[in-house]
Amino acid sequence: MNQPNILVVLADDMGWGDLGCYGSKIPTPHIDALAAGGVRATDAHSASAVCTPSRYALMTGRYAWRGPLKNFVLMGHGPALIEPSRPTLASVLRDAGYATGAFGKWHLGLGWRHRDGSVRDAFAPGATLHDDVKTDFGHDIDYTAPVTGGPTALGFDRFFGIAGSLDMPPYAFIDQDRTVGVPDREKAEYLTEQRPGLQVPGFREDEADVRFVGEAVRWLSTVPTDQPFLCYVTPSAPHRPNVPPSVVRGASGLGDRADGVCLVDWMVGQLVAAIDARGQRDNTLVIVTSDNGAPMIFTDDGDVSVHRPNGDWRGQKGDLWDGGHREPFVAHWPGRIPAGTVLDAPICLTDVLPTAAAAAGATLPAGTAEDGRDVLGALTGDAAPPPADRPIVHHSLGGRFALRAGRWKAVFAPGSGGGFSEPSIDALFASGSGKAHSNPPWDARHPVGQLYDVHADPGETTDLWATEPDVVASLYDQLRAICRDESSGLPFDVQVPA
Repeated sequence: MNQPNILVVLADDMGWGDLGCYGSKIPTPHIDALAAGGVRATDAHSASAVCTPSRYALMTGRYAWRGPLKNFVLMGHGPALIEPSRPTLASVLRDAGYATGAFGKWHLGLGWRHRDGSVRDAFAPGATLHDDVKTDFGHDIDYTAPVTGGPTALGFDRFFGIAGSLDMPPYAFIDQDRTVGVPDREKAEYLTEQRPGLQVPGFREDEADVRFVGEAVRWLSTVPTDQPFLCYVTPSAPHRPNVPPSVVRGASGLGDRADGVCLVDWMVGQLVAAIDARGQRDNTLVIVTSDNGAPMIFTDDGDVSVHRPNGDWRGQKGDLWDGGHREPFVAHWPGRIPAGTVLDAPICLTDVLPTAAAAAGATLPAGTAEDGRDVLGALTGDAAPPPADRPIVHHSLGGRFALRAGRWKAVFAPGSGGGFSEPSIDALFASGSGKAHSNPPWDARHPVGQLYDVHADPGETTDLWATEPDVVASLYDQLRAICRDESSGLPFDVQVPA
């Protein structure tokens, strides 16, 4: 079998409506060209409405709530969230003969060594996963020591990136398993939303994504042309703080955040050009998507009446409504994926691992990617798409659940489910039911919920919870079956209508 190269680009907070090929006013010519020459999915979903659990799901093919992280995200000093023994997208493909590289935002935790010699363990009883976002300075970290449990321990031959988002310390690049320089001083200047912490001398946020793609292109030039590669590139854009570099500054005409979307598109162009230079475009599967929906609460991000980053879907980042997790998803593979294809079937980012494995002819170990499906045939047209009633679990910032199956979507929580929309995560904190937790979790019972017929009402405007009790009960039973033996803190039981 001629194994294809695989390029996965996972943007940060890029919404369904941010790309030109999804109707945006933001110019994204490189991604639009991939969509025109391949497939554009309209019903693709991240496995969470926020970044850490979404990235966990893409990397492992399983929902993050099956592991220690039940809600929220990790900070930059969060512990490694994936066990070294768990198969990942990288380890499965490396075992199949691939060179593997990751470049950009990691945000799945790292084993930082503290000055007392300890390393936090996400799987220890009573482990603390959620750092205090106001006091996680990192002063007790020994930055001269290598990190453990990161990309190079999980199947990647090469890693260059950052620990979390650009609004989280440490403000430093990581090369393989060590910081580039030592974060030994308080950050000199704080940009929008940045948290207090330490930096290395001269760290510049506007150079990060340019550096990531440069390192990825440089690594590609070292991979033998007769060896297939997995290149996993995770821009920090368009996540806040939005500091577009000169190469795209002003390109959108819609502000810094929209310029960040242009930056993602520029990065895709650089990567595709590098693949073209190798003469390998025809044998490369390219996937471009995002980890969750765009936030819409920050007025300096742009006027949402002019540009709606999540399209017409209700909600935003963090929410159980579709704006929180319905994602752009473009796949391109000349000769295999027919040009101009639109895939309307439901897919999830948990599907990336089994789909990539199928393309590579790799065997998934037993019990791997239990929440993902091989959708390669759906992308190429060689097989039927996933059934329209395929159940997909949605998970909010606040750890609440929704289930979509066919035309029905049940939200087992009030409002946004503790996302960025009202009632937001702040309201959950105020009620005492939104406290960040690891083990044991909070005791949450939801006597109310929402039900939408998303075929007739894609904007999720008419709540049918009280009038369709049999549908609610059926979806709840499906959700419990999917969650099956996950007894470590899922917010059950829900009281469904009688």
